[in-house]
Amino acid sequence: MKRSEVVAAQQRAADMLDAIGIILTPQERAHVEVAEFGLGNLALQGLQLVTYINTDRYCAKELVLFPNQTCPEHLHPPVGDDPGKTETFRCRHGVVYLYVEGGNGGTIQAEVPAGSEAYYTVFHEIELHPGQQYTIPPGTKHWFQAGDTGAIVSEFSSTSRDEFDIFTDPNVVRIPVVTED
Repeated sequence: MKRSEVVAAQQRAADMLDAIGIILTPQERAHVEVAEFGLGNLALQGLQLVTYINTDRYCAKELVLFPNQTCPEHLHPPVGDDPGKTETFRCRHGVVYLYVEGGNGGTIQAEVPAGSEAYYTVFHEIELHPGQQYTIPPGTKHWFQAGDTGAIVSEFSSTSRDEFDIFTDPNVVRIPVVTED
């Protein structure tokens, strides 16, 4: 991903947060993580993250999704003696469609990204609106997608070890690679 794309996505994410009253420090604005997962289409499969704190006990983040943007299916595996990340998603803005393991009622409201259908395997839908939350247990496959106006989700979790996340799509590169323009 090009540096100019990262800067534009950082600004857009910060503007979305500002619009709902979540104010970032200048340092936080400059360090919004832009994850396009090595898939080359940030608008379709990507995520913007602000990590407030991540210690050996807990983590707090804001997840910013642009309209209809999808975070690909993944799980948080055990790491050493840790059973894996437990995370609670609390919707702050928009609507987010969260999919986890379990039964499915038939149709889903999200749209699986074209060309990646084989890598989306769980379809138990949880629809989150502002003020609603859901806790994802460790080792649970999940993916999520914003509605038409985008979404902002506060994540409260045990320690985040993103480099160990297991994605269903073997093409995913979790840690962003940025090239200069």
